[in-house]
Amino acid sequence: MPDLADAPGLAAALLDTPNLARRWTHVQGVAARARQLASTIEPCDRDLLIAAAWLHDIGYSPLLVDTGLHSLDGARYLQRLGYPDRLCSLIAYHSGAHFEATQRGLTAELSTFTAEDSPVADALTAADLTTSPDGQPVTVQVRIDEILARYPSNSPVHRAIISSRHHLVDQVSRALRRQEYESQG
Repeated sequence: MPDLADAPGLAAALLDTPNLARRWTHVQGVAARARQLASTIEPCDRDLLIAAAWLHDIGYSPLLVDTGLHSLDGARYLQRLGYPDRLCSLIAYHSGAHFEATQRGLTAELSTFTAEDSPVADALTAADLTTSPDGQPVTVQVRIDEILARYPSNSPVHRAIISSRHHLVDQVSRALRRQEYESQG
């Protein structure tokens, strides 16, 4: 079984290319944000969260694109490599991916992974949705608005973000409340 510590190297191998430079910058920012949020989850899950942050967007690599749902394509690749099922599932479902799967007609394919409603899933989504495409910290609303502006209104991504907006804001809010609580404790 691959080691979670290998996640940054695998992500770099797949995303640190000229045509994915902005995506790679985003992923590095998400990993940094996940390290900040790691204190809000159980110690036994911290390495999992950080590995998931590094790997969450590998499905954008042209080498992995199959279905067009980057979360699913990335999760399937990690599964083939023998990564833990839980990591694969976190990647498959991150940031409201089930909403996009619905838009793309891929719910059956996505359902081969297990959706997780947990502080780890919240923290991964929070790390992703509070990091700009340029790797900088942003609010969840700024990030959602940026995604909506980047994709045309007829895009499955745009439609998924519209339908998942409240769900995503709730996930991020839960993670940030845990972080606030942790910093006060």
